[in-house]
Amino acid sequence: MSIRLIVFLTVLTHLSFAGCRVIIALTAIHFEATPFTVGVVMSLLTVVAMLFAVRWGRWVDRVGVRGPMLAGVAAILAAMVLVWAVPRLETLFVASPLAGTGFFLFHIAAGQAAAVIGRPQDRVKNFSLLALAFSTSGFLGPTLAGIAIDGIGHANAMLALSFGALVNVVVLAASKGEIPRHEPSAAQQGKRRVADLLRIPGFRLVFLVSGSLSMTWDLFAFVIPIHGSQIGLSATTIGVILGAFGAAVFVVRLMLPLIAHRLDEWRVLIAAMVLSGATLLVFPMVSGVPLLMALSFLLGIGLGGTQPLIMALLYEKAPAGRGAEVLSVRTWLINFTQTSVPLASGALGAALGMLPVFWGMGAVLLVAGVVAARGRNGER
Repeated sequence: MSIRLIVFLTVLTHLSFAGCRVIIALTAIHFEATPFTVGVVMSLLTVVAMLFAVRWGRWVDRVGVRGPMLAGVAAILAAMVLVWAVPRLETLFVASPLAGTGFFLFHIAAGQAAAVIGRPQDRVKNFSLLALAFSTSGFLGPTLAGIAIDGIGHANAMLALSFGALVNVVVLAASKGEIPRHEPSAAQQGKRRVADLLRIPGFRLVFLVSGSLSMTWDLFAFVIPIHGSQIGLSATTIGVILGAFGAAVFVVRLMLPLIAHRLDEWRVLIAAMVLSGATLLVFPMVSGVPLLMALSFLLGIGLGGTQPLIMALLYEKAPAGRGAEVLSVRTWLINFTQTSVPLASGALGAALGMLPVFWGMGAVLLVAGVVAARGRNGER
């Protein structure tokens, strides 16, 4: 497999998943679910993956990327077809964990491929290309989902957005290529404990920053449909606001190689947390669509370049043969917050409105930025 094929597969898979995630949230709202129920449904996107994250990461290390990628895309496709075939609120409680599990498998395998393909010095470039793929589909998926819902309804929109996953199932099933596997020695196999990874200098701080940023990223996709619906926006407008975020992410990732070479990675990450935290404090006080799009774009500028830098930092420190496991541990920590925070945010939003949710997200990022600034020298 080449990095170009991985990027192509990633665009189509994430386009389907990003659209699926928005449609699931708006479908739940369409069925008059409370903010708490929407939070439960969205939390299920990550709960199963959280339970099996480390085991599946080790599986990717052991068998390579093609099989897990195919299994992941097939799961996303099955979830989307299920919602189309049985368009009920209860269906979302099955489709959500199925789609989330599938995307987790694909994401870990794609990250492993980007890290292993080529030379070690190609790693940042590969992660940047992968990030561009995610930002492209992150813009197209929500935008197309909103337009499709307004045009053909929630269920048919889900079927239409499943096309990317269907194409990838065919491509992966027909593909015979595989990337090299770098398994640890027999001695290392017997000592594979997650706690050992957390003892590696710098890992804990990277995990803290990664969790804070990723939690904000996914929670933003959860709160915007609710906030937009509460202030009377259409599904198309909500999709465009989310699309503005994706467009900003794309712009930042086009510039990422230049930023990464000229600036220290930790300074970029800390600046991103401060900018994003400040933006979220302002967000709930705005109701005009142009300003909401501008704030969404600004938030995308803040968060857009962080993931490739974090992935590269983690892979630099990963023990031999444990790259996918490191990614899975990072994803487990992220999923833990993504599972619990939407539940808490949904309950908080139902009781007090969405303003405390936005302010809470902003405060988390600002505090994490301060902790990272103080602890980078000691943990690095």
